Amino acid sequence: MQLDQSNGEAREPSEVVSRYLEAIYYMWSEQEPLRSARLADWLGVSRPTVAVGLRRMTRDGLVRMNGRKEIELTEGGMRAAEAIVRRHRIMERWLTDGLGLDWVTADAEAARLEHAVSDVVERRLYEVLGRPATCPHGNPIPGYTEASAKEVRLSSLGPGERASLTRVSEVAEREAPRLLAYLMQRDLTPGRQLVVLEADEVGNTMTVRVAEQDVTLSHDTASKIWAIPA
Repeated sequence: MQLDQSNGEAREPSEVVSRYLEAIYYMWSEQEPLRSARLADWLGVSRPTVAVGLRRMTRDGLVRMNGRKEIELTEGGMRAAEAIVRRHRIMERWLTDGLGLDWVTADAEAARLEHAVSDVVERRLYEVLGRPATCPHGNPIPGYTEASAKEVRLSSLGPGERASLTRVSEVAEREAPRLLAYLMQRDLTPGRQLVVLEADEVGNTMTVRVAEQDVTLSHDTASKIWAIPA
């Protein structure tokens, strides 16, 4: 939360700051280098715009720059980011489980609704939904669950290795919504078991068998899918 300098009380971050916090949190959770240029690409804004935004967030005690010129969330920034992401993922659960929307539509609608949902409604939805552990595509809900330490990127597996899919990267969710639809259509969804049939290092592709069908993925796409090896 931001600190209101006039009275010393915490206040909700603005919608723009919330977008920054959410993007930073997603990149941090995916172990991506947190650089301002990357953040600008993610948000679809210019680098000078990001620089201005980061200066304000630094002033408000939400982020800081480390010695490698990478962005870090402060303790307060992490709490604020987790609250935003938690609300988004609970909303996604409601939109998919309760209203039957597909992954892509649910993500877009949750992004619109998350800023208008109160803590009271968020907690009530969480209870009504049966206390879900993850969003529809397997990412843990902050404050309730954490990603498994056993997870690896699908791209790191070799021929003959088996694994259970756990989640689809938030990077794919936000930057390539068509990829989400592609994965869902091919049953590359959390809980599915698969076996790697081939890893083509020259063509940077890999072929997996899932739900009795063979699917060929680029190395980049496979790196956006997380799994637990058998």
